[in-house]
Amino acid sequence: MQLQGLNRDLVGVPGGRWQLQTPALVIDLDILERNIARMAEHGRRHNIALRPHAKTHKSVEIANRQLDAGALGICVAKLGEAEALAEGGIESLLITSPVVTERGIARLMALNARVPELMVVCDSAEGAARLAVAAEMTGKTLKVLVDIDPGMGRTGIAPGENAIALVQQVANSAALKYAGLQCYAGNLQHLESANERRDASLSVMKTLAQLRDALTARDLAPKILTGGGTGTFDIDPDARTLTELQVGSYVFMDRQYNDVWQKPADRAPFETSLFVQTTVISANRDGLVTTDAGLKAFATDAGAPQIATGVPEGASYFFFGDEQGGVLYDASAQKLKPGDVLTCVVPHCDPTVNLYDCYHCIRGNTLEAIWSIEARGRSA
Repeated sequence: MQLQGLNRDLVGVPGGRWQLQTPALVIDLDILERNIARMAEHGRRHNIALRPHAKTHKSVEIANRQLDAGALGICVAKLGEAEALAEGGIESLLITSPVVTERGIARLMALNARVPELMVVCDSAEGAARLAVAAEMTGKTLKVLVDIDPGMGRTGIAPGENAIALVQQVANSAALKYAGLQCYAGNLQHLESANERRDASLSVMKTLAQLRDALTARDLAPKILTGGGTGTFDIDPDARTLTELQVGSYVFMDRQYNDVWQKPADRAPFETSLFVQTTVISANRDGLVTTDAGLKAFATDAGAPQIATGVPEGASYFFFGDEQGGVLYDASAQKLKPGDVLTCVVPHCDPTVNLYDCYHCIRGNTLEAIWSIEARGRSA
């Protein structure tokens, strides 16, 4: 709350957006709302449900907006994220990573006791057995999806007889309720070749459909088949295999996802709503200025941010240190000076969000609200 208070006095002030103390994480509310509505309409048009992934935004407010737009529940990557959103009143949660430790399972059982619709995944016989023992001790059934490996090797059991045996184990447990399958091909989401991305994703869906059919033949038909993401949101429904999409980054978009469509010269289906706002703090050299947003202000796994506003065309951003960023630009076109404000498209939205405690929500030039990022740092 103390950090949010830095800019609280600017809420509702015309032009207050440009007076923010920086670096600040900014959401353009008009664009966020359009993105949420556009994806909701996509789901309705293709008769596929949405279970958006909150690992992107980590926010109770945004999760509620997605639910209000028709989402049937919310995904989270980690147990801590689930706890944070549950504390904020979110009542339908799917934890998409296996929970396997004794202490983690104890927390999971406590969460299951108070969340009306909680689901978890498992990808091993040992993991399923541990969940069953713990759930039996609490007296409340735990809903479980079997996680299927789409070929990434990250989590999930390979489709085939071992996967069928795991499903049978879950279904046979009195303490567990077999809810379906998860299959998320995260390795395909950023493929820049549209044809390659489509072929690869439909191939995964075909394998998943074969597993679905094999399970159905053994009276183990999965009610839920969940997966997909922003990069394949417009591909996976064509396979008619998934019952729901775990889309996440569409609410914000970032440079990585924009490149998926823009590098092949396509138009991105969603707009960029998330920015880091930064201020020029030093400008003593022609064509070079220093800002207050360095390595600590952006996730750096995908390179430097892209400047959206505030500089001449052709300017580029680079990291100048932990606390500072640098901008190289054509000073003959425009002379930047201390106090000038820039906005940047983040390279990778999920880990960048995790660096901040709150969103500064703007509409036009006005700061309309400040929202907490409740699940920030809840990685355990």
